[in-house]
Amino acid sequence: MISLKQLSYALAVKETLHFKNAAERCFVSQSTLSSAIAELETQLGVQLFERDNKKVLVTAFGEQILARAQSVLTQVQDIEQLAKSHLAPLSQPMSLGVIPTIGPYLLPLVLPSLREQYPNFELGIVEEQSAELVRQVKMGLLDTAIIALPYDIDGLLSFEFWQEDFYAISHKDSVLAQFKTIDHTHLLDSSLLLLKEGHCLTDHALSVCHLTRPQQNSGLAGTSLFTLVQMVAGKMGATLIPEMAKASVLAGNPELRAMHVDEPGPHRRIAFIVRPNFAGLSNIEIVKSIFKTTLTNK
Repeated sequence: MISLKQLSYALAVKETLHFKNAAERCFVSQSTLSSAIAELETQLGVQLFERDNKKVLVTAFGEQILARAQSVLTQVQDIEQLAKSHLAPLSQPMSLGVIPTIGPYLLPLVLPSLREQYPNFELGIVEEQSAELVRQVKMGLLDTAIIALPYDIDGLLSFEFWQEDFYAISHKDSVLAQFKTIDHTHLLDSSLLLLKEGHCLTDHALSVCHLTRPQQNSGLAGTSLFTLVQMVAGKMGATLIPEMAKASVLAGNPELRAMHVDEPGPHRRIAFIVRPNFAGLSNIEIVKSIFKTTLTNK
């Protein structure tokens, strides 16, 4: 009979396309993993992977089978969560994803409160972009994730807990720095520095400011807010940051100035996303409440 362990090994190979890396992820030897998958293929009577010394490919039939295998494992995880739901709040581990434009600024504010109220709570944190977090939550690889809305979450539930506006950041010597607030017209002639494609912060900011992504040298596109801020400090242009990042940005860069973007808001909404049938919804509600209360009192 096919085992859940065999399915989890096969899914690890599908994710990594590498037998050794998949074995390390599953904390077993490569020979153990290879034998389990060979036995699984024998039991099914089909080949799941094409492999040689250089690469691993998933067969067309393997893609179909492993998609169903992922669904099976996700349902098993939900059954386990449901069985544990009668236990004390936050007594079970939780895996949380968070986007890079939220994690470094939100987590230092809220995690101490969470730890103080639930000192034994085990929280694993993964930082990825929104599209990858949505995928991992849907597949059951993460229990929940924190992203910025609006964003297409494709059938997942969202639990909003915070709202905020954007601020323009410029060097104190720039023309923008003379204003206390700005609107989208002030940014039209500015050298606007943005995160690279794939970061929802840029899409949200441009939408709020009624702007399109400027044609800029790829070397002027940052991979993180920290990089963009350093570029602004070097008088290379201006950028847009969320309100939760303002205090941290200004504290470390006294020559920078922040101007509120005076456009209809809130400019972005922060929410947990979760599968509709996730058995730990009550725990998500507890964490959300702690996050919201902590932010409100800051």
